[in-house]
Amino acid sequence: MENKDEKVNDKIDIGKRNFLKFLLAAGTVVAVGGALEPVFKYALSYEQTGLTSFPKVKVANINDLQVNQPITFNYPLENEPNYLVKLGQPAEGGIGPNNDIVAFSAICEHMGCIYHFETSLTPYGGPNVPGGHCPCHGSLYDYLEKAKVVGGPAPCPVPMVQLVLDSSTGDIYAVGMNPPTIYDHGTPCGTDVTADLTGGTPVSS
Repeated sequence: MENKDEKVNDKIDIGKRNFLKFLLAAGTVVAVGGALEPVFKYALSYEQTGLTSFPKVKVANINDLQVNQPITFNYPLENEPNYLVKLGQPAEGGIGPNNDIVAFSAICEHMGCIYHFETSLTPYGGPNVPGGHCPCHGSLYDYLEKAKVVGGPAPCPVPMVQLVLDSSTGDIYAVGMNPPTIYDHGTPCGTDVTADLTGGTPVSS
């Protein structure tokens, strides 16, 4: 027959085991979460920010740009990076004297990873082009053709940032986003870009 002390010790042992199980489970969640962070960094629950239209935000001066040296800026929200780059050759939708300045969301449309700008991509059976290369699953975006998908599993191009150049000062402004929607905003690869205005802190104009 068990005495009172033995019952207390049993309860303590069970408590220790449950606590260890909790620590192991928490460690597993942290480890898995850390491994998946690059993929799901932008798969968040979005709420309204109060924005009703895209702000006009200065992102650079034309004199700051060097060919194939991207500048990173957030737009339209603080948690959404984009690349502004002077390609040194005319691009569809480009601005500037040579129509070679473009900007695109830096968030891959496949699973939300941050992709890299590269000066020479090798697309499906075509000549090398400047654009985006996602390290997660290999999606490729051609910056000469509005970030058209030229490799990998991305279902649509990354969104192009609408730019305006003030010819009197050389200042370049972001004034909006072209479809499709930024990853994880509204319908995947959707056309309602007002969804891009939800989910975070607006950038300062």
